[in-house]
Amino acid sequence: MTTPTATGAGDVGDGPYLDVRDLKVRFRTEDGVVRAVDGVSFAVHRGRTLGIVGESGSGKSVTSLAVLGLHDPRRTEVSGEIRVGGRNLVGLPDAALRRLRGRDVAMIFQDPLSALHPYYPVGRQIAEAYRTHHPDAGRRAAGRRAVEMLDRVGIPQPARRAEQYPHEFSGGMRQRVMIAMALVNDPDLLIADEPTTALDVTVQAQILDLLADLQQEFNSAIILITHDLGVVSQVADDILVMYAGRAVEHGSVEQVLRRPQHPYTWGLLSSVPSLHGDPDADLVPIAGNPPSLINLPSGCAFHPRCRYADVNGERSRTEVPELRPVTGGGTGHLVACHLSEEERQRRYAEEIAQTEGQLR
Repeated sequence: MTTPTATGAGDVGDGPYLDVRDLKVRFRTEDGVVRAVDGVSFAVHRGRTLGIVGESGSGKSVTSLAVLGLHDPRRTEVSGEIRVGGRNLVGLPDAALRRLRGRDVAMIFQDPLSALHPYYPVGRQIAEAYRTHHPDAGRRAAGRRAVEMLDRVGIPQPARRAEQYPHEFSGGMRQRVMIAMALVNDPDLLIADEPTTALDVTVQAQILDLLADLQQEFNSAIILITHDLGVVSQVADDILVMYAGRAVEHGSVEQVLRRPQHPYTWGLLSSVPSLHGDPDADLVPIAGNPPSLINLPSGCAFHPRCRYADVNGERSRTEVPELRPVTGGGTGHLVACHLSEEERQRRYAEEIAQTEGQLR
């Protein structure tokens, strides 16, 4: 299997800051073993953003929580390699992971109202996150740092707002507080899990612009987890498309959005509304539902929903496709599909009428 890589500079040596190889995450339940992530590999360099996309249950958030070491080891099996700055995090003691979490790697969670403590002012919560990794900092110094971070993420009157509670902030402002908390220790890797969910489009654009500006300032690596290809097209450099815990396509934004190779990616693009296409055109949803991660289909997990599953006879039902380079697709464009190169081009030509103009 080919390991996805991303181009970039400014990392440890010449390698990526985050290098994930053959990651597997499995949960033990009464009904069986949930194969939430099954052999995923990717890399992210400083100064670049990787967008991980897919439907709910595809393994996006589980992957990010594994990078942070947040899965309960009593019921979770994590294997493979997760290298941050050259250090493998899989199997590290909890104490070592806690020292790394928030300092080297930080996360912006999907729901800030749930992630923030309702009984403490936001400034105090940011200050505590700072003092966790700067034990010599006094309360006043940590408080000043919290106000500085609130100002940096664009919250007006930061000293006054630092004394307020999460419920006194709008959804967009709470998300800015979460970003301030994530960046207070200047982490090299930032994971944003659906950071614009439930925000209106204007606030969403402001948050995405803020992340891009802060990345330029800190030269951090970013993983953006989302189901929205429109969001990814605005801010990401590279895209990893996941389905049923596996990577099905990987490449640069230009490669994946302009020349998608997997039928699942085609389906995601067809279900995205376009500002440049026919406003009366119907969106084309992907037929069926994602599979159970306890009882995955044999062969290609997407074959029950794929319109082209019968093209190669029974192969899609019996053989799991591996990620392979796309011929003529440029460096780093990979796809896991049994359709031949010629067949994919022909089938995509049939699909292009539905995806023409998407995300341009």
